[in-house]
Amino acid sequence: MRNYWTATAATLLAIGVMLGAFGAHALRSRLDPYLMTVWERAVFYHFAHALGLLVVAQFGRIGALPPKRLHLVCALLAAGVFLFSGSLYALCLTGVRALGIITPAGGLSFIAAWLVLAWSVLAGRD
Repeated sequence: MRNYWTATAATLLAIGVMLGAFGAHALRSRLDPYLMTVWERAVFYHFAHALGLLVVAQFGRIGALPPKRLHLVCALLAAGVFLFSGSLYALCLTGVRALGIITPAGGLSFIAAWLVLAWSVLAGRD
């Protein structure tokens, strides 16, 4: 069985490295200090949750989570990276502050993922 969530996590981690390097080298002189901090925060959350996705994806391999819950947690983590970090990247690159409206949806997605994981582990297999 292929583990698409592991591949998704690995891809997100590679993109995180690229975006971190892009920010450090190409944007450092173009963004003001506040936006540079926003970029760095986006990269941090991108990495943290992509690593989380990588770990959670392995739960499926060892049977620690039922497939439906595994897919839900992984989908919420991936959506969070796109919504939270993606909106912050877009805000920094475009200067359109209204994009910040999307960011909390990504944060809620992260929170939901971790709460579903906690509940799933406590509830056991069903």
